[in-house]
Amino acid sequence: MSFLDNLENNLKALESRDERDPETLAREAAAREAARSLALQIAPHAEALRNGPFKDGLLTACRNIGHRGRILVRPVWVDSTLRLEAAGKKLELRPMPDGVLAVFFDGDTERERTPIDLSSDPVKLAERWLEGEGT
Repeated sequence: MSFLDNLENNLKALESRDERDPETLAREAAAREAARSLALQIAPHAEALRNGPFKDGLLTACRNIGHRGRILVRPVWVDSTLRLEAAGKKLELRPMPDGVLAVFFDGDTERERTPIDLSSDPVKLAERWLEGEGT
């Protein structure tokens, strides 16, 4: 038996032992349940963000403000998060268990976090982000 065959057999034995370890299985199950619970708590806010009028109003306002300033605004969905990118700035709308959180970035540096109300005026958020109000 060569060294590599022996090494491969040892690795397979270790992997199968880890798969049968009750503590490892319990930790993985707990992690899956926590992720599922969080997803269920976030779901109503994610659905409201994705299909509600706030997103459409925000994208329209960003397009209008960007057009005036010759800035291309690129929207991207990352799982349930709406990310808007423009001229080195980013705005992420992250659904959370208690609502939606707006996270402002300059480059890759987080500048500010603020909760937003999806029934509020999306134009104010677009102006604040693109025109730099309140910085």
